[in-house]
Amino acid sequence: MAALPEPGAMTPRPFRVERRRRETYDTWTLSLAPVQGEQPDVAPGQFTMLYAFGVGEVPISVSGPPLLQTIRAVGPVTRALCASRPGTVIGVRGPYGTSWPVEEAKGRDLLIVAGGVGLPPVRPALYHALEHRADYGRVILLYGARTPADIVFRRELERWRSRMDLEVDVTVDAAAEGWLGKVGVVTTLIPRAALDPAATAAFVVGPEIMMRFTARALVDQGLSGSQIWISTERTMKCGVALCGHCQFGPSLICRDGAVYPYPAIEPYLGVREL
Repeated sequence: MAALPEPGAMTPRPFRVERRRRETYDTWTLSLAPVQGEQPDVAPGQFTMLYAFGVGEVPISVSGPPLLQTIRAVGPVTRALCASRPGTVIGVRGPYGTSWPVEEAKGRDLLIVAGGVGLPPVRPALYHALEHRADYGRVILLYGARTPADIVFRRELERWRSRMDLEVDVTVDAAAEGWLGKVGVVTTLIPRAALDPAATAAFVVGPEIMMRFTARALVDQGLSGSQIWISTERTMKCGVALCGHCQFGPSLICRDGAVYPYPAIEPYLGVREL
């Protein structure tokens, strides 16, 4: 039986929106600071529960230090959060969950494959790799979006492309007028990356169908399942393994995820009943 959370674990701390930046037509990044106390320590890949007062609460992965949260407006709570202007106070619980195995990946090439708004949850792992660049071999980012208008962190992607120590490749599923880049799903970029299978650690995050096909493509390239980690956020509600909303096979994502070794979650990906 899971241990009960500590008293107060369900009570959000008040955080103030310091800055708000628009990323796409429906996605915003909020920079948050505690009204009192210190910023929480967040490992790359962890998530928080964000509470829009009077509206509700949603899980959002941390997209950068000290506490950046990149949110896509898809429902009442996320729309309220995205509309929060500087000075607005929102509630924050956490951080929760597992993290990207940046220490385990040391000494290897690091491949990051992200789809759409899957880039924000893995961006802290990329920041870590760039801050500790000597600890890794090649660092490769493969990013795919539905359309050019859906590309998040566009200006940062351009800066990353200019670095000599980072390989970046971007594609879109459907081009638009003026798009001069690649067209196709993100898995089409994997063979072009010329990976060394024995020396690569892969971090994958995006829509579940994208993660399934990406993991299979990486296995086809010679990676073993143990070299692949994925992050999934499914219907998390409480964040502390009490409500059961995020049960995924034998796992509770808020407790055992959201970052998983691929072999631990592969049997359940794509099962509609889950």
